[in-house]
Amino acid sequence: MSSRAVTLSRNLTETRAWRAELRATLSLAWPLILANLTMAAIQASDVVLMGWLGPRQLAAAALGINLNFAFSLICLGLVTASSPMMATALGTRRHAVREVRRTFRQSFWLVATVTLPVWLILYHSAPIIRALGQEPALAADAERFLHGYLWSMLPFLLFQAMRNFVSALQRPGWVLAISLGGVVVNFALGYGLIFGRFGLPRLGIFGGGLASSIVWALLAALLAVVIVTDRQFRRFHLFGRLWRPDWPRYGRMWRLGLPIGLAMGFEGGVFSAAAYLMGLINAESVAAHAVALQIAALSFMVPWGLSQTATVRVGLFLGQGDRVAIGRAGWTAWALGVSFMGLMALTIWAIPRDLMTLFLADTPANARVIALGVSFLGIAAIFQVVDGAQVVGAGMLRGLHDTRVPMVFTFIGYWAIGIGVGAWLAFSRGWAGVGIWTGLAIGLAIVAALMIWRWSRLAAIGLLPAKS
Repeated sequence: MSSRAVTLSRNLTETRAWRAELRATLSLAWPLILANLTMAAIQASDVVLMGWLGPRQLAAAALGINLNFAFSLICLGLVTASSPMMATALGTRRHAVREVRRTFRQSFWLVATVTLPVWLILYHSAPIIRALGQEPALAADAERFLHGYLWSMLPFLLFQAMRNFVSALQRPGWVLAISLGGVVVNFALGYGLIFGRFGLPRLGIFGGGLASSIVWALLAALLAVVIVTDRQFRRFHLFGRLWRPDWPRYGRMWRLGLPIGLAMGFEGGVFSAAAYLMGLINAESVAAHAVALQIAALSFMVPWGLSQTATVRVGLFLGQGDRVAIGRAGWTAWALGVSFMGLMALTIWAIPRDLMTLFLADTPANARVIALGVSFLGIAAIFQVVDGAQVVGAGMLRGLHDTRVPMVFTFIGYWAIGIGVGAWLAFSRGWAGVGIWTGLAIGLAIVAALMIWRWSRLAAIGLLPAKS
């Protein structure tokens, strides 16, 4: 065979491999993406209902949600450690059922460990919110909302632990089906408890938080039933002897998951910090920030799903020791995520006011909030692409069990630079809320560049971090 024929044959084989990876990535990603969107829609429905209740109630709920969000992201990052651990065990195939079961059980131990102290902090949140410079009345209302909402953290984290298991087995369809039902139930139950409809008591802002807690408990229970009854899941016997500790594995989950949790906390916390900086400006800025961030968060769910897919696919090939397939899996997910966010950037830039009025009625009372939100969305359109690049890049590195260096990147990009520049522009240069969002965009761009530099460097020198 001639050298040209050999080259053509290799190119054809490589093309087929990329196409196969694209199909595998999309097959795993689309249910995860839709499930992410439905989970974001649960929180979005809370924002919509609070907007109907009034701008100040929306601002108070936003403060409560953002405080809860900062803690829940750190806890979620800890639980996320189970995803690459289970995927790598499945890729290795040695004692895979036993290894997956033990990892899953310890994720439940981890959830129990972190939830109780967080509940205690959130239940007494008003002094924390006042200490962050917010109005006492807003702080009191935010705490009232959290008294209903904080209980959602335990079932939410348990749901995520179970979701990591079904995703590692590349069967996320059940998560999608259950999450879709949760959106409908959350909106109906929230509407009933907030406004006293359907024979339910009128609980106002507290009712909105309580509805979300009830819904997440239902979702976690339903997914547990699926895992127990589905033929391919029940062979793992995940819920047997949950009380049995596995301290070495528990420690490994902390070592792998804590950097993930801190990285996610740095990322989500910077948006929460931005909400509190908005509170130093006025309540209208807080409300506009909450709606604009919700819009940006909905588009973020797609690259986040691709990030989760990258973690699973890269983790599987790490277990198999296939370096070429590792690179192919990572870059496929990254290209899809960045391409989608490019389209979303154009959409947000083209119709920002239409997007704002999906959440807020176009009335004179809301005119100021809508105008501020439109200005924030102008910045959000700019950072869509880099936001997609950084989150998929983080997922690629997690698949390699590489979490500590990315954690440092997130701290530098989001806090040392992003929030610092944002606060300087907002208060020293007089840019107000637009300055805060500009700082966020700069921080995201820096983190995206650092994540891809890290991935490219590992690929270039053929160095893969040791498995945890």
